[in-house]
Amino acid sequence: MELLGSGHIIIPKTRELTASEYVQFRMKATLLDSVVFRIGLLAALRSRKLNGQTIGVMITASHNPPEDNGVKLIDPMGEMLEESWETEATTLANAPSDEDLVELYIKLIEESQVHPDAKANVIFARDTRASGAHLVSILIESLKATKAEYTDYKLLTTPQLHYITRCLNTKGTIYEYGKPSEKGYYEKIASSLKTAMQGRQFSGSVTVDCANGVGGPKLRELIKHLASPSEGGLEIKVVNDDVLKPERLNHQCGADFVKTNQRAPPSSHASPLTRCASLDGDADRIVYYFNDSDGSFRLLDGDRIATLAASFIGDLARNAGLGEKLKVGVVQTAYANGAATAYVNQDLRLPVVCTNTGVKHLHHAATKFDVGVYFEANGHGTVVFSELALKRIGKSEPYSPAQSSALETLRALTALINQTVGDALSDLLLVEVILAHKGWGPKEWDLTYTDLPNRLVRVEVADRSIFRAVDAERKLEGPPGVQAQIDAAVGKFKNGRSFARASGTEDAVRVYAEAATRSETEDLAQKVATIVRQAGG
Repeated sequence: MELLGSGHIIIPKTRELTASEYVQFRMKATLLDSVVFRIGLLAALRSRKLNGQTIGVMITASHNPPEDNGVKLIDPMGEMLEESWETEATTLANAPSDEDLVELYIKLIEESQVHPDAKANVIFARDTRASGAHLVSILIESLKATKAEYTDYKLLTTPQLHYITRCLNTKGTIYEYGKPSEKGYYEKIASSLKTAMQGRQFSGSVTVDCANGVGGPKLRELIKHLASPSEGGLEIKVVNDDVLKPERLNHQCGADFVKTNQRAPPSSHASPLTRCASLDGDADRIVYYFNDSDGSFRLLDGDRIATLAASFIGDLARNAGLGEKLKVGVVQTAYANGAATAYVNQDLRLPVVCTNTGVKHLHHAATKFDVGVYFEANGHGTVVFSELALKRIGKSEPYSPAQSSALETLRALTALINQTVGDALSDLLLVEVILAHKGWGPKEWDLTYTDLPNRLVRVEVADRSIFRAVDAERKLEGPPGVQAQIDAAVGKFKNGRSFARASGTEDAVRVYAEAATRSETEDLAQKVATIVRQAGG
């Protein structure tokens, strides 16, 4: 059986692997050849299983250093790979030899009840990392070996490939998502932005740090499709967009740098109260920030974007006469600041759901609402509209000019937002639309609530597996008695909250703590870290 074709390479595995979030394997690029080849095999098989629907493969390592790379799979509707296939991805990636790989692949075909000659369609793209072109060549070898049809979309942001994947699979159906091309992506965003603004004016400029990644050239391309500042459009100042020197990717810039270090990139020279934003290396995360008039740094992270979006969309729904017909909800993880959760519950009066860490968990929970808003604190997130919500928004008849305006804006947002996945470029314009409608600058946005001081501590342990989390990772069911000790420590602090979560990749436990003051937060974090350290040997 010429399952892998004659004359094609089968690259030996170099190390034991586990799939991370998004079913993505990330590591030093020099170790990835075997992984990319095997993921190509799985992409073709997944497409065949789904009767030839298009599967996406993105080669990127997001916010990782330039010498790393990774590969991730995208399912037909632009969502993350179905969870039941994650095991298959890990199994194939860990095949110890050529013979084992072929044996495993044949077994997968038989178990999936897929004919090996059935039609398979795969599209792929990469970010600007120097190793990307080589890994693409490996992927092509894999797809040729399985006789899959494929299209190389060259350089794209990760969300752009998610968008195109969905467009290809919905083309010609009632769920058609847009034109399946990079240009179609820009045109859809530009058109919906103009409609969403409803004639309102942007105030000032926004400076966008592109992490010296693929988001830089793609943002510049998007700007060409938008109204210029002289035409009343948004002035976007692009910085850190040097993709000609791959070693500069994510170096002292980007969303992860800003969030981790709680400061602007050293290259930032923004004036006080100027809106600033940072993307990550593949443009699927965004955080905002500004320097206050006293020079202090203020971060507006994913929690802030989620509350801003939920507040605005909730108001639009009510003003459009759909307040009783659309259930708007917010999805968070345990790492969301307690003040953000309280603001959504008490001020916005919207339901909040807490899930396990990881975008796939948040996205799934968001689909349970008519309008689900989810963002991780790191800036990765989006807004998901249910099929029923889209139908109600589309068919609703306004009874006043005010309802008509709100309804038109809401309809435009359903197109402006990339509902397939977190998209830094789409989210950037969503934030700018909301701020323009509210007449807010970053200061007013920041004043909606005050974050509780928080601290994250890493504790090394002998065996992380004994720390078993439940209740969306907010409680420990093991080791016995540890949670009771944590609860007792938390009870001694005003606004205290703390939890311990085992790392997914190393023998360490991460302790999160928050309390009313910075000193109390530090004290609580160290007390819980001590409890974990003693329990972990």
